[in-house]
Amino acid sequence: MNLKIATRKSKLAQVQTEKVMELIKEKNNINIEKLLVVTEGDRRLDVTLDKIGGKGLFVKEIELALLEGKAHGAVHSMKDVPFELPSQFELVAMPEREDVRDAFISINNLKFNELKKGARVGTSSIRRAAQLQLLRRDLEIVPVRGNVQTRLKKIEEENLDGIILAAAGLKRLGMEEIITDYFDPTEFLPAIGQGALGIECLKGGELNYYFKALDNKDVRVKVDAERSFMRALNGGCHTLIGAFSKVEGEELYMIGTFMVNGKIVKKDIIGSKYNNIELGRELAKKILFNR
Repeated sequence: MNLKIATRKSKLAQVQTEKVMELIKEKNNINIEKLLVVTEGDRRLDVTLDKIGGKGLFVKEIELALLEGKAHGAVHSMKDVPFELPSQFELVAMPEREDVRDAFISINNLKFNELKKGARVGTSSIRRAAQLQLLRRDLEIVPVRGNVQTRLKKIEEENLDGIILAAAGLKRLGMEEIITDYFDPTEFLPAIGQGALGIECLKGGELNYYFKALDNKDVRVKVDAERSFMRALNGGCHTLIGAFSKVEGEELYMIGTFMVNGKIVKKDIIGSKYNNIELGRELAKKILFNR
């Protein structure tokens, strides 16, 4: 019997899926194969995500493959997964989380703080664009979409001074050396779930136990808290939302940002990691009511 895992066709998505395959093979003697799926988000590279429907665009076709029995599980970047899953599915495991930070890649190895006045920086993320403008009002933000390789090419094609990418993807692709600068995640807040992998299955799937065995409890505590924060604010690709969380001993610390009435608000919270879902909701209330 072959265990089939659905994923997007991008190089990064495949590398992430191969990582999960390795983890399963370490524990089980089983054949595993990838099912490559082209999603709507991959097809529509000419438009920013907030204009065509947001996060679910990288997930829907993959969920269809699960429903049709073509795959037993799917590997996602957690930052692409909407906070509401259709009732037939569940996130059975979050096996690992890479570096959560956003990274700056420049054409001449210039640090972010060394950019000239009016420099052109590429990103299609509302969250990144808004936080860039808070740091440097003079920057010109240029929309760029596509996989990592496509975005890197656009530095020259669009005459950009640099682009912002997730550090996690570059590290997983073995491209860490091209990173010029990292942003402090407590100042330049990452996307919800950034750097984390998630495995989605049909509820009650007979082979789900292969995936469930890979769940990392510390990763799940943090990502579930961030997703609770996002759900309370109804956040997604169409909104400015970001969060950073860390666990120290029994405590969970989280800092979040959101746009309220045209103003970017940032608040933090600390509490028991066993109360992570409630902490996410409480942080959302602190931001909404400016407490």
